[in-house]
Amino acid sequence: MIPHFKNIHNRFKINEFHLNKDSLFQLAYSFIKEGEEFEKEIGLFLLDWLDENDFVVVNTSGTTGKPKEIKLSKQAMVNSAIATGDYFNLKPGDRVLHCLPSRFIAGKMMLVRAIILGLELDIISPNSRLEKNVKNYDFTAMVPVQVENNFEKLNQFNKLIIGGAQPNLNLLEKLTQIKGLKAYETYGMTETITHIAAKEINSQYFKVLPEISISTDDRECLVIDAPRITSEKIVTNDIVEIHSNEEFQWLGRIDNVINSGGIKLFPEQIEKKLEKFISQRFFVSSEKDEKLGNRVVVVIESKPFDFDKTIFNNLEKFELPKQIYFVDAFDETKTGKVNRLETLKKVRTVC
Repeated sequence: MIPHFKNIHNRFKINEFHLNKDSLFQLAYSFIKEGEEFEKEIGLFLLDWLDENDFVVVNTSGTTGKPKEIKLSKQAMVNSAIATGDYFNLKPGDRVLHCLPSRFIAGKMMLVRAIILGLELDIISPNSRLEKNVKNYDFTAMVPVQVENNFEKLNQFNKLIIGGAQPNLNLLEKLTQIKGLKAYETYGMTETITHIAAKEINSQYFKVLPEISISTDDRECLVIDAPRITSEKIVTNDIVEIHSNEEFQWLGRIDNVINSGGIKLFPEQIEKKLEKFISQRFFVSSEKDEKLGNRVVVVIESKPFDFDKTIFNNLEKFELPKQIYFVDAFDETKTGKVNRLETLKKVRTVC
Protein backbone atom coordinates (compact mmCIF):
# COMPACT_ATOMS: atom_id res chain seq x y z
CA MET A 1 0.00 0.00 0.00
CA ILE A 2 1.41 3.38 -1.02
CA PRO A 3 1.63 5.78 1.96
CA HIS A 4 -0.06 9.18 1.86
CA PHE A 5 2.18 12.25 1.77
CA LYS A 6 1.03 13.15 5.29
CA ASN A 7 2.45 9.91 6.66
CA ILE A 8 5.72 9.87 8.58
CA HIS A 9 7.40 6.47 8.88
CA ASN A 10 7.95 5.31 12.46
CA ARG A 11 11.60 4.47 11.69
CA PHE A 12 12.40 7.94 10.34
CA LYS A 13 15.28 9.77 12.02
CA ILE A 14 17.27 12.96 11.48
CA ASN A 15 20.68 13.15 13.11
CA GLU A 16 19.83 10.08 15.26
CA PHE A 17 16.54 11.50 16.66
CA HIS A 18 13.17 9.87 15.98
CA LEU A 19 10.72 12.46 14.66
CA ASN A 20 6.94 12.62 14.38
CA LYS A 21 4.93 15.45 12.83
CA ASP A 22 5.11 17.70 15.90
CA SER A 23 8.83 17.25 16.50
CA LEU A 24 9.52 17.68 12.77
CA PHE A 25 7.70 21.03 12.93
CA GLN A 26 9.84 22.02 15.90
CA LEU A 27 13.03 20.99 14.11
CA ALA A 28 12.04 22.98 11.02
CA TYR A 29 11.40 26.15 13.07
CA SER A 30 14.68 25.63 14.93
CA PHE A 31 16.60 25.32 11.65
CA ILE A 32 14.98 28.48 10.28
CA LYS A 33 15.55 30.52 13.43
CA GLU A 34 18.99 29.32 14.55
CA GLY A 35 20.47 27.13 11.83
CA GLU A 36 23.13 27.65 9.22
CA GLU A 37 22.06 28.65 5.72
CA PHE A 38 21.75 25.05 4.50
CA GLU A 39 19.70 24.16 7.59
CA LYS A 40 17.36 27.09 6.94
CA GLU A 41 16.74 25.69 3.45
CA ILE A 42 15.84 22.35 5.02
CA GLY A 43 13.56 24.01 7.55
CA LEU A 44 11.69 25.96 4.88
CA PHE A 45 11.10 22.84 2.81
CA LEU A 46 9.93 20.83 5.82
CA LEU A 47 7.35 23.51 6.63
CA ASP A 48 6.16 23.39 3.02
CA TRP A 49 5.97 19.60 3.19
CA LEU A 50 3.95 19.66 6.43
CA ASP A 51 1.47 22.37 5.42
CA GLU A 52 -2.06 21.71 4.15
CA ASN A 53 -1.25 22.09 0.45
CA ASP A 54 -0.98 18.97 -1.69
CA PHE A 55 1.88 20.46 -3.70
CA VAL A 56 5.22 22.22 -3.27
CA VAL A 57 6.67 24.96 -5.47
CA VAL A 58 10.18 24.32 -6.79
CA ASN A 59 12.56 26.00 -9.22
CA THR A 60 13.93 24.32 -12.32
CA SER A 61 17.70 24.36 -12.77
CA GLY A 62 17.88 26.73 -15.75
CA THR A 63 20.30 24.49 -17.63
CA THR A 64 18.76 25.24 -21.01
CA GLY A 65 16.80 28.39 -20.27
CA LYS A 66 15.67 30.70 -17.53
CA PRO A 67 14.81 28.98 -14.22
CA LYS A 68 11.08 28.82 -13.61
CA GLU A 69 8.75 27.91 -10.77
CA ILE A 70 6.68 24.76 -11.10
CA LYS A 71 4.27 22.95 -8.79
CA LEU A 72 5.00 19.34 -7.87
CA SER A 73 2.40 17.07 -6.32
CA LYS A 74 3.45 15.85 -2.89
CA GLN A 75 1.94 12.45 -3.62
CA ALA A 76 3.97 12.28 -6.83
CA MET A 77 7.07 13.01 -4.75
CA VAL A 78 6.09 10.12 -2.46
CA ASN A 79 5.73 7.87 -5.52
CA SER A 80 9.17 8.95 -6.72
CA ALA A 81 10.66 8.19 -3.30
CA ILE A 82 9.16 4.71 -3.33
CA ALA A 83 10.44 4.03 -6.85
CA THR A 84 13.94 5.02 -5.75
CA GLY A 85 13.64 2.83 -2.67
CA ASP A 86 12.58 -0.16 -4.77
CA TYR A 87 15.29 0.38 -7.38
CA PHE A 88 18.13 0.71 -4.86
CA ASN A 89 16.64 -1.68 -2.28
CA LEU A 90 16.46 0.92 0.50
CA LYS A 91 14.92 -0.44 3.70
CA PRO A 92 13.58 1.14 6.92
CA GLY A 93 16.49 1.86 9.24
CA ASP A 94 19.07 2.25 6.47
CA ARG A 95 21.60 4.97 7.24
CA VAL A 96 21.67 7.77 4.66
CA LEU A 97 23.83 10.89 4.32
CA HIS A 98 22.24 14.10 3.08
CA CYS A 99 24.92 16.44 1.67
CA LEU A 100 23.06 18.28 -1.12
CA PRO A 101 21.52 21.79 -1.06
CA SER A 102 17.84 21.50 -0.14
CA ARG A 103 16.76 24.49 -2.22
CA PHE A 104 16.90 22.19 -5.27
CA ILE A 105 14.81 19.10 -5.99
CA ALA A 106 17.62 16.57 -5.39
CA GLY A 107 18.12 17.81 -1.84
CA LYS A 108 14.38 18.00 -1.16
CA MET A 109 13.92 14.41 -2.30
CA MET A 110 16.58 13.12 0.08
CA LEU A 111 14.34 14.41 2.88
CA VAL A 112 11.16 12.96 1.36
CA ARG A 113 12.77 9.53 0.93
CA ALA A 114 13.82 9.49 4.56
CA ILE A 115 10.35 10.55 5.80
CA ILE A 116 8.46 8.05 3.63
CA LEU A 117 10.84 5.08 3.63
CA GLY A 118 11.87 5.31 7.29
CA LEU A 119 15.53 6.08 6.71
CA GLU A 120 17.98 7.32 9.33
CA LEU A 121 19.18 10.57 7.79
CA ASP A 122 22.31 12.45 8.82
CA ILE A 123 22.50 16.04 7.56
CA ILE A 124 25.76 17.88 6.90
CA SER A 125 26.70 21.06 5.10
CA PRO A 126 26.53 20.58 1.29
CA ASN A 127 30.10 21.69 0.66
CA SER A 128 32.28 20.39 -2.14
CA ARG A 129 34.50 18.86 0.56
CA LEU A 130 32.53 17.01 3.21
CA GLU A 131 33.09 17.17 6.94
CA LYS A 132 35.78 14.88 8.34
CA ASN A 133 33.50 12.88 10.65
CA VAL A 134 31.55 11.09 7.93
CA LYS A 135 30.35 7.68 9.18
CA ASN A 136 29.45 4.51 7.30
CA TYR A 137 26.27 4.81 5.26
CA ASP A 138 24.04 2.62 3.13
CA PHE A 139 23.19 5.35 0.63
CA THR A 140 23.96 8.91 -0.42
CA ALA A 141 23.66 11.27 -3.39
CA MET A 142 26.39 13.63 -4.58
CA VAL A 143 27.27 15.88 -7.49
CA PRO A 144 30.49 15.07 -9.41
CA VAL A 145 32.62 17.74 -7.70
CA GLN A 146 31.76 16.24 -4.30
CA VAL A 147 32.69 12.77 -5.52
CA GLU A 148 36.03 14.05 -6.84
CA ASN A 149 36.87 16.00 -3.68
CA ASN A 150 35.94 13.26 -1.23
CA PHE A 151 37.36 10.22 -2.92
CA GLU A 152 39.09 8.97 0.22
CA LYS A 153 35.73 8.80 2.04
CA LEU A 154 33.77 6.88 -0.59
CA ASN A 155 34.62 3.46 0.85
CA GLN A 156 32.30 4.42 3.73
CA PHE A 157 29.25 4.18 1.46
CA ASN A 158 27.49 1.10 0.12
CA LYS A 159 25.56 2.89 -2.63
CA LEU A 160 26.25 6.25 -4.24
CA ILE A 161 24.15 8.03 -6.86
CA ILE A 162 25.68 10.85 -8.88
CA GLY A 163 23.56 13.57 -10.47
CA GLY A 164 23.45 17.25 -11.36
CA ALA A 165 26.07 16.91 -14.11
CA GLN A 166 27.68 14.13 -16.08
CA PRO A 167 30.76 12.66 -14.33
CA ASN A 168 33.85 12.44 -16.51
CA LEU A 169 35.46 9.17 -17.58
CA ASN A 170 38.50 9.60 -15.34
CA LEU A 171 36.26 9.84 -12.28
CA LEU A 172 34.15 6.87 -13.35
CA GLU A 173 37.24 4.72 -13.82
CA LYS A 174 38.52 5.67 -10.35
CA LEU A 175 35.19 4.72 -8.81
CA THR A 176 35.43 1.17 -10.15
CA GLN A 177 38.51 0.68 -7.94
CA ILE A 178 36.64 1.23 -4.66
CA LYS A 179 35.77 -2.17 -3.20
CA GLY A 180 32.25 -2.57 -1.85
CA LEU A 181 30.90 0.60 -3.46
CA LYS A 182 28.06 0.47 -5.96
CA ALA A 183 28.05 3.79 -7.78
CA TYR A 184 25.38 4.92 -10.23
CA GLU A 185 25.01 7.78 -12.67
CA THR A 186 21.44 9.09 -12.69
CA TYR A 187 19.22 10.68 -15.32
CA GLY A 188 16.41 13.08 -14.48
CA MET A 189 15.28 16.66 -14.02
CA THR A 190 13.11 18.77 -11.74
CA GLU A 191 10.01 17.99 -13.80
CA THR A 192 10.54 14.24 -13.27
CA ILE A 193 11.15 14.77 -9.52
CA THR A 194 14.86 13.89 -9.78
CA HIS A 195 15.97 10.69 -11.47
CA ILE A 196 13.77 8.40 -13.53
CA ALA A 197 16.67 6.20 -14.60
CA ALA A 198 20.10 5.12 -13.39
CA LYS A 199 23.05 3.11 -14.62
CA GLU A 200 25.95 1.50 -12.85
CA ILE A 201 29.14 3.34 -13.69
CA ASN A 202 30.53 0.49 -15.80
CA SER A 203 27.33 0.18 -17.85
CA GLN A 204 26.49 1.78 -21.18
CA TYR A 205 22.73 1.98 -20.67
CA PHE A 206 20.42 3.77 -18.26
CA LYS A 207 17.69 1.57 -16.79
CA VAL A 208 14.39 3.22 -15.90
CA LEU A 209 12.85 3.03 -12.44
CA PRO A 210 9.69 0.97 -11.81
CA GLU A 211 6.47 1.92 -13.65
CA ILE A 212 8.20 4.27 -16.10
CA SER A 213 8.01 3.83 -19.88
CA ILE A 214 10.22 5.41 -22.53
CA SER A 215 10.04 6.17 -26.23
CA THR A 216 11.44 8.73 -28.69
CA ASP A 217 9.85 11.45 -30.80
CA ASP A 218 10.59 12.34 -34.43
CA ARG A 219 13.72 14.22 -33.29
CA GLU A 220 15.04 11.01 -31.65
CA CYS A 221 14.61 12.73 -28.27
CA LEU A 222 13.55 10.85 -25.15
CA VAL A 223 9.87 10.86 -24.17
CA ILE A 224 9.09 9.81 -20.59
CA ASP A 225 5.78 8.30 -19.50
CA ALA A 226 5.69 8.28 -15.68
CA PRO A 227 2.00 8.21 -14.67
CA ARG A 228 2.72 8.04 -10.93
CA ILE A 229 4.79 11.23 -11.20
CA THR A 230 2.96 13.31 -13.80
CA SER A 231 -0.22 12.84 -15.82
CA GLU A 232 1.42 14.19 -18.99
CA LYS A 233 4.26 12.66 -20.94
CA ILE A 234 7.52 14.58 -20.61
CA VAL A 235 9.21 15.36 -23.93
CA THR A 236 12.90 16.06 -23.38
CA ASN A 237 15.63 17.57 -25.55
CA ASP A 238 17.94 14.62 -24.90
CA ILE A 239 18.79 12.52 -27.94
CA VAL A 240 18.88 8.85 -26.98
CA GLU A 241 19.11 5.40 -28.47
CA ILE A 242 16.49 3.02 -27.08
CA HIS A 243 18.06 -0.35 -26.26
CA SER A 244 15.02 -2.10 -24.77
CA ASN A 245 11.70 -1.25 -23.12
CA GLU A 246 13.63 -0.36 -19.96
CA GLU A 247 17.04 0.81 -21.21
CA PHE A 248 18.45 3.67 -23.25
CA GLN A 249 21.80 5.22 -24.13
CA TRP A 250 22.14 8.97 -23.75
CA LEU A 251 23.89 10.58 -26.74
CA GLY A 252 23.61 14.32 -26.08
CA ARG A 253 21.30 17.31 -26.02
CA ILE A 254 19.63 18.37 -29.23
CA ASP A 255 20.42 22.00 -28.27
CA ASN A 256 24.12 21.20 -28.57
CA VAL A 257 24.12 19.09 -31.76
CA ILE A 258 26.52 20.39 -34.42
CA ASN A 259 25.69 20.07 -38.11
CA SER A 260 29.07 20.38 -39.78
CA GLY A 261 29.25 19.81 -43.52
CA GLY A 262 26.01 17.80 -43.35
CA ILE A 263 27.29 15.51 -40.59
CA LYS A 264 25.51 15.47 -37.23
CA LEU A 265 27.98 15.61 -34.35
CA PHE A 266 27.32 15.18 -30.63
CA PRO A 267 29.62 17.44 -28.58
CA GLU A 268 29.17 15.27 -25.50
CA GLN A 269 30.53 12.22 -27.36
CA ILE A 270 33.57 14.19 -28.58
CA GLU A 271 34.15 15.42 -25.02
CA LYS A 272 34.30 11.83 -23.77
CA LYS A 273 37.14 11.13 -26.22
CA LEU A 274 39.10 14.14 -24.93
CA GLU A 275 38.53 13.85 -21.17
CA LYS A 276 41.67 11.83 -20.54
CA PHE A 277 43.86 14.44 -22.24
CA ILE A 278 42.53 17.76 -20.94
CA SER A 279 42.73 18.17 -17.16
CA GLN A 280 41.00 21.57 -17.07
CA ARG A 281 37.25 21.97 -17.43
CA PHE A 282 36.30 22.23 -21.10
CA PHE A 283 33.44 21.72 -23.51
CA VAL A 284 32.96 21.21 -27.24
CA SER A 285 30.74 23.60 -29.15
CA SER A 286 30.46 25.21 -32.58
CA GLU A 287 30.54 28.50 -34.46
CA LYS A 288 29.42 29.57 -37.92
CA ASP A 289 31.60 28.61 -40.88
CA GLU A 290 31.12 29.67 -44.53
CA LYS A 291 32.00 26.27 -46.00
CA LEU A 292 30.80 23.82 -43.32
CA GLY A 293 27.83 25.73 -42.00
CA ASN A 294 29.16 25.14 -38.48
CA ARG A 295 32.62 24.16 -37.31
CA VAL A 296 33.74 22.41 -34.12
CA VAL A 297 35.48 24.46 -31.42
CA VAL A 298 36.81 23.60 -27.96
CA VAL A 299 36.49 26.02 -25.03
CA ILE A 300 38.89 25.48 -22.09
CA GLU A 301 38.59 27.09 -18.65
CA SER A 302 42.17 28.25 -18.24
CA LYS A 303 44.74 30.87 -19.02
CA PRO A 304 46.12 30.25 -22.52
CA PHE A 305 48.75 27.52 -22.68
CA ASP A 306 50.58 25.52 -25.33
CA PHE A 307 49.43 21.94 -25.77
CA ASP A 308 50.29 18.91 -27.85
CA LYS A 309 47.78 18.62 -30.68
CA THR A 310 48.24 14.84 -30.70
CA ILE A 311 45.51 14.84 -28.03
CA PHE A 312 43.12 15.03 -30.98
CA ASN A 313 44.52 11.91 -32.67
CA ASN A 314 41.64 9.71 -31.47
CA LEU A 315 39.03 11.96 -33.06
CA GLU A 316 37.48 11.34 -36.45
CA LYS A 317 38.42 13.83 -39.18
CA PHE A 318 35.06 15.61 -39.02
CA GLU A 319 35.29 15.85 -35.20
CA LEU A 320 38.58 17.75 -35.17
CA PRO A 321 38.25 21.24 -33.64
CA LYS A 322 38.94 24.11 -36.00
CA GLN A 323 39.50 26.57 -33.15
CA ILE A 324 40.57 26.47 -29.48
CA TYR A 325 39.32 29.14 -27.08
CA PHE A 326 40.39 29.88 -23.54
CA VAL A 327 38.30 31.65 -20.93
CA ASP A 328 39.22 32.48 -17.33
CA ALA A 329 35.96 31.18 -15.83
CA PHE A 330 32.92 29.44 -17.24
CA ASP A 331 29.49 30.94 -16.72
CA GLU A 332 27.35 28.62 -14.59
CA THR A 333 23.70 28.13 -13.75
CA LYS A 334 22.52 28.40 -10.15
CA THR A 335 22.95 24.64 -9.80
CA GLY A 336 26.58 24.79 -10.90
CA LYS A 337 26.17 23.48 -14.44
CA VAL A 338 28.19 25.09 -17.22
CA ASN A 339 26.20 27.60 -19.24
CA ARG A 340 27.67 26.98 -22.68
CA LEU A 341 25.89 29.78 -24.54
CA GLU A 342 26.86 32.50 -22.07
CA THR A 343 30.44 31.22 -21.86
CA LEU A 344 30.81 31.31 -25.64
CA LYS A 345 30.03 35.01 -25.61
CA LYS A 346 33.21 35.83 -23.73
CA VAL A 347 35.79 33.57 -25.39
CA ARG A 348 38.96 34.98 -26.90
CA THR A 349 41.02 33.41 -29.66
CA VAL A 350 44.56 32.25 -28.92
CA CYS A 351 45.38 29.83 -31.70
